[in-house]
Amino acid sequence: MNNLPTAEGTATPGAATTGFARAVFSLGVGGFAIGTGEFVIMGLLPEVAADIGTTIPQAGHVISAYALGVVIGAPVLAVLAAGMGRRALLVALMAVFALGNFASAAAPGYWSLNLLRFAAGLPHGTYFGVAALVAAALAPPGRRAQAVGLVMLGLTSATLVGVPIAAALGQWLGWRAAFVLVGVIALAAAVLVQRNVPDLQPDAGASPLRELGALAKPQVWLTLGIGAIGFGGMFAVFSYIKPTLLEVAGMPLSWVPVVLALFGLGMVAGNLAGARLADRALMRTIGTMLVWSGLVLALFTVMAHHPVTAALNLFMVGTIVAIGPALQVRLMDVAGDAQTLAAALNHSAFNVANAVGAWLGGVAISAGFGWTSTGWVGVALAMAGLAVYFWALSNARAHARRNAVAPQNCAEQAG
Repeated sequence: MNNLPTAEGTATPGAATTGFARAVFSLGVGGFAIGTGEFVIMGLLPEVAADIGTTIPQAGHVISAYALGVVIGAPVLAVLAAGMGRRALLVALMAVFALGNFASAAAPGYWSLNLLRFAAGLPHGTYFGVAALVAAALAPPGRRAQAVGLVMLGLTSATLVGVPIAAALGQWLGWRAAFVLVGVIALAAAVLVQRNVPDLQPDAGASPLRELGALAKPQVWLTLGIGAIGFGGMFAVFSYIKPTLLEVAGMPLSWVPVVLALFGLGMVAGNLAGARLADRALMRTIGTMLVWSGLVLALFTVMAHHPVTAALNLFMVGTIVAIGPALQVRLMDVAGDAQTLAAALNHSAFNVANAVGAWLGGVAISAGFGWTSTGWVGVALAMAGLAVYFWALSNARAHARRNAVAPQNCAEQAG
């Protein structure tokens, strides 16, 4: 679907372009709300811990609870909602996300906050998966990945704009105010999606059983493996970036917010560039970005020793997110008629990468290898992801050969 319907039933090119821009912007606002809600808590853990009467490490469990919600919610909701209209599903997911954040702001204690952050994470993966499908369906020819990238731009720009604003509000009025702000943005996104996104319907015959068929496709699992493993290096480094900047680079504390903003700027730039490259050569972009990730993370072990070079490298680390739109489109290509589940699982894979990267980085630091050892952990994960990438290429070629041989054998038997 490359033209948007108008009141007269047809769309002029100008109207289609305007309608596409409005639809993608509305979807991106939802991504902005989710990105802000996911990352703002990381800068408010001391305030959260003091308010609910626990330690900072224990308060950090709410981050894991949210990530667990994403991992579980993405496949479950995608399967259960397989037959729903895309717009109605997106509005419902944003409403649930808003409710989860409003409820988080009212959580009385540790256990309730963990439970509510888990609930807030449930719509995350399905929203991005379905939004990516809608954006790709509305995109002009040859611009699917760029359309997906524009939706994900909401998530990456949240690290640059939304998180600092919400964190500042949380410092001023208390951490609960930050979640109220996220809920308000989510409600605004739901209204925008209802007004500006066409009411696309799922393919005929869409059902939970058909969506589960994606799990029988090796290419789906291999693509998810590339993301879950190869993308983990960015999180291995970023999870421990503040103590690295302070203790290894000798960076003044006042520089840290600015440098973290550079990371967000790198994510925005990487997302846009990666989407454009993916439209030109999808699989080549995935492989190139894994190599780029390994190179950048290896340089981190050297560049982290000086404030200026550390800041430059952190911008480069942010650009690793360029692999995201390419993997999203690849999943659409290999999922067949199980699009919703496959698209949603991409974000489950990214959250697995988050957990694996942070855990392995912590293991290296605890083993006494130093703060910059997270860079070598990242290199190892990027190379492991590259191995899965070559496995995927080999599997795809073997499948293509089998499909080419089968008709030939049938012809020979008929003869």
